[in-house]
Amino acid sequence: MKFFIRNIIICLFCSNLLISQELIIGQERVEPGIVFIFEGAIKDIVYPDKFHLSEGKSDIHIEARVNWDKVNIPEGTPPNGFVPYLKINALVTNEKTGVKSFIDLVPHINLIDNFHYARNMSLPGNVDDNYTVEFFINNPSQYDLSFHKDWKDNFSESLISDQDFKYENVSFTEIASLKRR
Repeated sequence: MKFFIRNIIICLFCSNLLISQELIIGQERVEPGIVFIFEGAIKDIVYPDKFHLSEGKSDIHIEARVNWDKVNIPEGTPPNGFVPYLKINALVTNEKTGVKSFIDLVPHINLIDNFHYARNMSLPGNVDDNYTVEFFINNPSQYDLSFHKDWKDNFSESLISDQDFKYENVSFTEIASLKRR
């Protein structure tokens, strides 16, 4: 009986690790204290399904977790809180063939990462090829976010300056071979 219970606990622990496993592509910090963690995750079913690539047609789930840092952030900012209203895109280039895929990352929520920006995608080549991944972060438009005088006086009339980050020799082989269920 102890052997049986131990094996069940091990299986539950390992399945939880499998579900939450993600490939960290890169991590950046941008003033005024916003942390970006870019990931390749296991493809998933995303709703409403008519707006998202199905799990069966996807290779990976590409993500940007965007949160306030824990320290050195504007007064009144929730440490680790989600940063909304950014426009985030990714350009994934196959380093062997040069074929590219451009994708918009949109706000998502799940029980592992909570709020994040992401999209299911098929890679522009084989899952075992290496890729260059570029992330483009654009400030919210004037229609998406308004600023009070205290923010403008301290940080300007924007949330952040537009950013782009590039990562080379990214291998999605392992993450693309995994399944959530």
